[in-house]
Amino acid sequence: MSGAIWTAMRLALLVVALLVGLMLHGAWRLVRAPSPWPRRFLGTVARIVGARVRVVGQPLKRDVVVLANHLSWIDILLLAGANGTAFVAKAELRAVPLIGWLCTLNHTIFVARGDRMNVAAQVAQLRDALSQPWPVTIFPEGTTGDGVTLLPFKAALLGALDPAPAGLMVQPVRIDYGAATAELAWVGDEPGIDHARRVLARAGRFTATLHFLEPFASSGDRKAIAAEARGRIAAAAR
Repeated sequence: MSGAIWTAMRLALLVVALLVGLMLHGAWRLVRAPSPWPRRFLGTVARIVGARVRVVGQPLKRDVVVLANHLSWIDILLLAGANGTAFVAKAELRAVPLIGWLCTLNHTIFVARGDRMNVAAQVAQLRDALSQPWPVTIFPEGTTGDGVTLLPFKAALLGALDPAPAGLMVQPVRIDYGAATAELAWVGDEPGIDHARRVLARAGRFTATLHFLEPFASSGDRKAIAAEARGRIAAAAR
């Protein structure tokens, strides 16, 4: 099939998944029950765009901060589907039509990464999110990489772990797209819409492996936490 046919087929499936997911989410909200449908919708979207998800290790489902390497927006779909996590995302995403609203359904924490003056407020916002009964994921590289080079981890937001809430763990995760990495990684100045088009038009499927590494207790030292998580993710790539 041509790229145009793959794109059309996937867009049609995305519309169906969105409509069904919103109806089910609304039904759960009517009876005031916790809704699993935002994360299930994200996991379904991962499969629609071609991912075969392989989970290695045991993902923690609550009382955990996940620190992961970052390749593409597909990472969000994969992780949400695997452990029901919320995410820390750049504030600009909130203003994107439909996408921003869908992010709020999955409890996204929006931060202005370049706003050094408001780091304390962002840390307080993240600390409040950590009290909720679901994981929170941070991509500490601060941007997407090529899947080969692990960028330095930025530790500012990890100030939310000083002191760490009782019982909170840190779980590093290595995301790997295998042979499809070069095709799917979002690097450079490529506009988001162009990357989305490229992913939707890609023929066939790919295996995305989520390596949930051994969790560790927070030391309260944000730089030490970042270094420990980065070291474990780098070691898992060897």
